[in-house]
Amino acid sequence: MKFGGTSVADATKVRNAAKRAVEAKRDGKQVVMVVSARGKKTDELVRLAQEITDSPTPREMDMLLSTGEQESVALMAMAVHELGENAISFTGGQIGLRTDDSHTKARIVRISTTRMREQLDAGNVVIAAGFQGVDEQLNITTLGRGGSDTTATALAAALGANLCEIYTDVEGVFTTDPRICEDARLAPRISYDEMLELASLGAGVMHARSIEFAKKYRVPIRVRPSFADGAGTLIAPEPEDNMAIVAGVALVPNEARVSLVDIPDEPGVMQLVFAKMSDRKIPIDMVVQNVGTGGTANVSFTVPQDDLAETLTAASEAVGELGSGSVTQGTNLAKVSVVGAGMRTHTGVACQMFKALADAGINISIVTTSEIKISVLVSRDDCKAAVRAVHTGFGLENVTRANPAVGVRTEMTESQPTSTNTEDEIIAGLNAMEDIVVSDVQLDNTQSRITLSRLPDEPGIVSRLFAAVAEGGVMVDMIVQNVARSEGANVSFTIPRVDVDRSLLLIREVLDSWPDAEVSHDREIAKLSVMGIGLRSHTEVGARMFRVLSESGINVQMINTSEIRISAVVGSDQADAAVACLTSEFGLTV
Repeated sequence: MKFGGTSVADATKVRNAAKRAVEAKRDGKQVVMVVSARGKKTDELVRLAQEITDSPTPREMDMLLSTGEQESVALMAMAVHELGENAISFTGGQIGLRTDDSHTKARIVRISTTRMREQLDAGNVVIAAGFQGVDEQLNITTLGRGGSDTTATALAAALGANLCEIYTDVEGVFTTDPRICEDARLAPRISYDEMLELASLGAGVMHARSIEFAKKYRVPIRVRPSFADGAGTLIAPEPEDNMAIVAGVALVPNEARVSLVDIPDEPGVMQLVFAKMSDRKIPIDMVVQNVGTGGTANVSFTVPQDDLAETLTAASEAVGELGSGSVTQGTNLAKVSVVGAGMRTHTGVACQMFKALADAGINISIVTTSEIKISVLVSRDDCKAAVRAVHTGFGLENVTRANPAVGVRTEMTESQPTSTNTEDEIIAGLNAMEDIVVSDVQLDNTQSRITLSRLPDEPGIVSRLFAAVAEGGVMVDMIVQNVARSEGANVSFTIPRVDVDRSLLLIREVLDSWPDAEVSHDREIAKLSVMGIGLRSHTEVGARMFRVLSESGINVQMINTSEIRISAVVGSDQADAAVACLTSEFGLTV
């Protein structure tokens, strides 16, 4: 059971938390509580440090901030004692959580569960300080943002817990922000992958790293309200027979768009662009590169509005070094995303999203997708209306949701893995997960690409296009729409190679309405995906990915990104070489 700062903010809330633990223990369970510093306590300690010095050393900041959790665990133990049960409080070091020596952002090296198990077997409620550990020299360290969530899920994995409960000041995970859409509904269950995408998009219930821990070691997480007895939301593998097509809608409201137009379509170009951004630690998002024509390509990406000026400088430097191309920008933009594991098994999700936006009169300037997410860039003035339109379009306000009106459900082919890791393997794995950003490189060498150019740039166009494909039962994977130019909009998408002829026939029926539109395709492509947590904030990942592809002479035809994946389309004949160089670069095994 993990209790955040607002859940232990005062004596009454501490007693309520203790009561939950005691009830669970009397129900026959062994209980470990992970406790954060009391609400506002960390802010108070930071202010005290600032009154002393403008530049405190990281070691002493860790020493100071860790006292917040030490206060909380002692008070919690007292509260459990008052309720008639035995409890013992531990600091991070006392529970055996060892970290590296990176003060203020330490990473877990190992966990010793011996002392915790002894106390649990003796009938104690174990109360562990979240957010902290000690390094090899016994210096106190803190884990950085989301540290208590990380402590809780790491301990749950190492102990083989049946459940990890996260108590917070919200009822659970909602289908969208209730402040934007009053019809937002509490989701009773959501999958790890869905929660990873939503957390990376800014859903502040949990930190993405802790969800990745839970996913890897199959630890079910229940996000519950600390102020009521609600069941909250279970984060766990999604049962195949009850998989929601769409789980939620997310909004990132303050985006700006930068486009590099008519740059050379050759190896090394994207490496240069990403390197320029990485040098300035600019967190780029929604990267899209459509298929090049006439030896040139266009790439667009979004950045936080506050980073626009520096991004334009970096982009101009890249264009200058390339010797051709120009830079354009767009402001007052927002990103709206739908996330759902059921996208893997239904052909009509993209069409349904685009139709909902078109019916609301909202135009789309950029589209990116991942396996379970579709993101669109819209005007910031329209962003809340867009969220509400999409939320209603998928019927997320209903307890029972119908499938999208367009498209068909297909069979799920992947089975859910099971975890058989020993405690030593789990602890070693936790260390490895803390140590890497990129966790996997995936290859799909069974796809083809279709590109439509010179489409009208107006609401409803992509909806009609993907309705035709979905009704034909074709599963679309990557969708890339770059910002429209004077000659119209361009959209590319990938499909299973066996469906390319059928898809071309379906599309040509729709194209009669747009006489200027053009269609091209490539049967032999490969999709590479680099997977990991925090790819947006670890700006060097894209630079490294495109550098090694360039050094191997591999040209990138399309790019598509999400918060936890960067995907690129290359020639099918270069697929094996691309996988080999990427796995080597990121220290992975094939």
